[in-house]
Amino acid sequence: MLKKRIIPKFLVREGRLVKGIEFFNSWREAGNPVSTAKVYDSYGVDEMIFLDIDATPQNRSVNGRIIERVSEEVFMPFTVGGGINRLGQIEDLLNAGADKVAINSAALVDPAFITKAAARFGDQCIVVAIDYKSCADGMFVYGRCGSEKTDIDPVEWALRMEDAHAGEIMMTSIDRDGTMDGYDLDMITSLADRLDKPLIASSGAGTLKHCMDALDAGASAITISSMFLFTDQSPIKVRSYLSTNGRNVRSQSGSRS
Repeated sequence: MLKKRIIPKFLVREGRLVKGIEFFNSWREAGNPVSTAKVYDSYGVDEMIFLDIDATPQNRSVNGRIIERVSEEVFMPFTVGGGINRLGQIEDLLNAGADKVAINSAALVDPAFITKAAARFGDQCIVVAIDYKSCADGMFVYGRCGSEKTDIDPVEWALRMEDAHAGEIMMTSIDRDGTMDGYDLDMITSLADRLDKPLIASSGAGTLKHCMDALDAGASAITISSMFLFTDQSPIKVRSYLSTNGRNVRSQSGSRS
């Protein structure tokens, strides 16, 4: 059985880490991405995710210099996302040190882009990030950093992106983002038995039990942001809690140890 993964997720804006609530509210600055990456590298996290949240709204690519600096300091896999809509951008990011890329809005514009990217760089490099939100008339996928509603059902979109050869699917609940009220267990459960590719649950972690609940619901991995940045919880505590409760996680070791 594959081990469950613990993945800190960092949002980057103007070269700094930030975190909000429900994508648009109560923004707080959370430090330097390079120095923070070094800290989490020493904790021995499984992976890290960096999302440049201004890239798509500003019609540009990820800040490659930050990615190069992070890759010089950390030795675990990390995923990069933001504004990626060309194969050349993916090649540049992988050359800068990223191990995977996260693609959201470009997949909505052209689903075939995922298939092309997977064919060129390998399925394992391509993470499709799906932002979704509950509305009065149902639950829908949102593009452009949560600013554009589509008429697409998130479960059906996840399955379609798997068929397009995405290597992993990351489901991010806009409603739960930054709230620390727990993951969307209904969404995780609805997808876990239908996806063959790994499912990354994102948004809502606030307690150690929230992390265990998401993994028990079927997530292959969980991302954690606010809980790590703004509480005394750490990857070491999460890993210890999960291991003590019999969950299949990797033993604690930093990449430098």
